[in-house]
Amino acid sequence: MIHPDTELVYINKYVGYGVFATKFIPQGTITWVLDELDQKFDESYVNSLETVLQQKLLKYCYRDREGKYILCWDIAKFVNHSFNSSCMSTPYKFEVAVRDIYPGEELTDDYGYLNLDEPFYCLPEQGCSRTKVMPDDILQFYPEWDRKIAATMEYFNLVEQPLKGLIDSQYIDKVNAIVQGKAKIDSILNCYYNRTNKLEYSQLGVRAIVNNLPTLC
Repeated sequence: MIHPDTELVYINKYVGYGVFATKFIPQGTITWVLDELDQKFDESYVNSLETVLQQKLLKYCYRDREGKYILCWDIAKFVNHSFNSSCMSTPYKFEVAVRDIYPGEELTDDYGYLNLDEPFYCLPEQGCSRTKVMPDDILQFYPEWDRKIAATMEYFNLVEQPLKGLIDSQYIDKVNAIVQGKAKIDSILNCYYNRTNKLEYSQLGVRAIVNNLPTLC
């Protein structure tokens, strides 16, 4: 579910629609949370669809760490990409505003952590050398994203959280411990769909099993 202080706005013929804030959404606010109305599809089901249906579905889906295709039931599926996104995913099936979002400003994600099946070519952004999103971007950029999320969680208990009640019960104790400084936040790498069951981190010089991903120190 997307944050209640948002609306769907038509941008232009190149971008299409986007999700914009109708009120001030401060850093640390949950901007989206996976809820029971969001639909999950197995890869086999998606592959069985007629091409026209498959294309429509894939346009609006992301993949979770198990490889399920997730289709958000509300306007969350229209959140656009940005290399300097205003929101970021956490390993706990919700997203947070990583900076203050002002009325009329667009809510965006970096599609690099959404487990794309194919590269996603992007409009250029000022001050950024990236021109496309790669399916494994998370393996390269997770240290930067981990730092942003960890810094953002420091504000979690200082702002209103209209979506907090929808956090999956299996994560709520961990989230509370993190914001109270009693636990370390897990890496965004825990959101990665590993198609081969093993990830090789050349930058770390170690192998990691997907179920033993690091926490942020």
